[in-house]
Amino acid sequence: MSRGLIPAALVAVLVAGAAACSGSGSPAAGTARSTRTISAEPTASPSPTRSGRTQEEFAASVSADVERNRQKAVATLKGVDGKGNAVDDVSVNGIAVRPGEQFRSALVRVTNRSDKPAFFAVRVEFVDASGKVLDSVVLGFPDAPTGRTVSEHANSRKAAGVKSFPRIAQADRS
Repeated sequence: MSRGLIPAALVAVLVAGAAACSGSGSPAAGTARSTRTISAEPTASPSPTRSGRTQEEFAASVSADVERNRQKAVATLKGVDGKGNAVDDVSVNGIAVRPGEQFRSALVRVTNRSDKPAFFAVRVEFVDASGKVLDSVVLGFPDAPTGRTVSEHANSRKAAGVKSFPRIAQADRS
């Protein structure tokens, strides 16, 4: 294309665009003919809906659920002989300790290998280098989905500040 044709082509495009936007009563080709609204137009802007619970109430609810699961796990493990039926489905890893931390923490993972959701009760012991149990923490994993891995932290204040290692003492699936 020569340089003289480019401005002429640009002018032609602009003229065609202006004609398409003209105020004649008929719609121009390539423009929207109508707009359909699926729902009624709001008469006022929607106000944000407020939850009936505050953050504190939500946190208390979560804490209550965790405590109920823990109590169920404690009751479950009382009836278990030995290590339980799910020790192979549970793993634990200690989390690095920083100076001045108030608790010792471990990440506990449960994999549900059964064919239906299950409740897992797990007892984690924090032991020192000599094998002495410093603390025992019980966790409950409700409705662990089949074929999935879920995790929670086991925290011990008694093992804080001491070189300790977490281990699975008991694990039971029900």
